[in-house]
Amino acid sequence: MRGVRSYAIVLATAVILAVFVRTWLVQAFVVPSNSMAPTLAPGDHLLVNKFVFRAVMTTRLLPARRPRRGDVVVFRDPRQPSRLLVKRCLGLPGDRVDLVDKTLIINGLARDEAYAVYADDRIYPSSRFLEESLRPRDNFGPLWLGDRELFCLGDHRDVSLDSRHWGPVSMDSVIGRAALVFRRERASAAAEREGVAGEDGSGDGSAAPMPTRRRVPRWVR
Repeated sequence: MRGVRSYAIVLATAVILAVFVRTWLVQAFVVPSNSMAPTLAPGDHLLVNKFVFRAVMTTRLLPARRPRRGDVVVFRDPRQPSRLLVKRCLGLPGDRVDLVDKTLIINGLARDEAYAVYADDRIYPSSRFLEESLRPRDNFGPLWLGDRELFCLGDHRDVSLDSRHWGPVSMDSVIGRAALVFRRERASAAAEREGVAGEDGSGDGSAAPMPTRRRVPRWVR
């Protein structure tokens, strides 16, 4: 009986710790699309630092620090709060944001964005005659951000749906900052020759061996 009781205490403690860590410290998140490519790819696994934007050792949940320009953040979709999105925070509270021929301008200064990718050379004006997804893609603004508002964009600019389309992100909806990514990479040819089973299914339900992949952790920049 004592052994069962000890096991139950250990199990309960582990559950409580797991819930505490997931609620306040870190949370796993799978990248759902290519809107942040090449920084993040679909299927990449993220560890999200939930503590960085709020202090849990105080009587009130105050931000440990505010989001910074360039942070890759995870937040609740403004259109569907049950869904999480990952984008790069580029506009901060009080900023004026403009987009002119694909160039992001913050407070009158053009941003040097080495991480931004443009797959389409065409530049569309902001016109009501364009389809809705293209209208704000290359030319947007001006937009002035409120006291607790962020402007978030995907790195893959020509395919991302982001603050250009559905407006600012409330700081209250931010879950945390993407800290560590586990990216799938092909294993060595030697490992494949040894017939090590892959992680992914083949798509047609067959049991044919797939190329092995390993998850390589790296910091999100």
